[in-house]
Parts: sequence; structure tokens; C-alpha cells
Amino acid sequence: MKWLLLLILWPPMAQAESLVATRLIRATDVIGAGDVVAHGAPAQGAAIRPEQVIGLEARVAIYPGRPVRLSDLGPAAVIERNEIVRMVYRQGPLVILSEGRALGRGSLGEQLTVMNLASRQSVQAVVSSGGLVEVIGSSGAIWGGN
Repeated sequence: MKWLLLLILWPPMAQAESLVATRLIRATDVIGAGDVVAHGAPAQGAAIRPEQVIGLEARVAIYPGRPVRLSDLGPAAVIERNEIVRMVYRQGPLVILSEGRALGRGSLGEQLTVMNLASRQSVQAVVSSGGLVEVIGSSGAIWGGN
């Protein structure tokens, strides 16, 4: 009886709140500190701490008052679609540089398709910094040869 009374009177444990958007966050917007606030009950897959989302990019539109789900966010892009990038191909001591056009957006470490401007061939590359991609593969055709 004493335990039952104690359990009834014991204050409930604080539950984590979900982060919700304070404004319309459009796809490709980078989330800042004022864009989210803790509110409401926890939602499945939603972030609970601002440091989990600040600096990430929205992959979809997130409406005001809606939970900010971690699956809707990703690293911010450093290369934009149609941006001219420097392509680097490395094989042993051989290093070849060329210019290409990014055919999509990409963040650090992401793979994207790049068209070599000289040969017009498309290749897969990994974003290594803003404006620089590392070509994947060993096709000589991408550099204008056969």
C-alpha cells in the first residue's frame, strides 16, 4: 500500500521532446539554430537535440510545427548541379587533371556523375572538397582516348 501511494505521488519522469521546425525549411536549406525548437511529445525518427540537426541540409520541405526527422536531413552540398569542377584521376604515380560539369549536387564523400568537358564522357566521382572530385574507375575513354 505504501509503495502504491509512493508510485502515484512520484513525479513522472521528463520525456524527451521532438524538435519541430519554427519556419518553412525548404529542400536544400541548411538548418540554423533558430530554425528548430523542442516541442511536444517525441515522434518516431525525430531529432531531440539541436546539435543533431544544425548545419545539416533538408532533403525535403519541413513545415512549421512539424517534427524534424533525421531521415529528412543530410550533409550540406558543396557542389551544385551544373557547377564546373576539377576532376582528378589517380592510378599509382599517374595523376590526370581535367575539368568537368557536375550532373548533380553532392556533399563531401558522396558519389555523383560528372561529365568530362573535353571528351563529353560521363564518369562517377567522389566529392573530396568544394570544386574537386576524385574519379572512380580506370576507363581511358573518359580522358578522350580509346
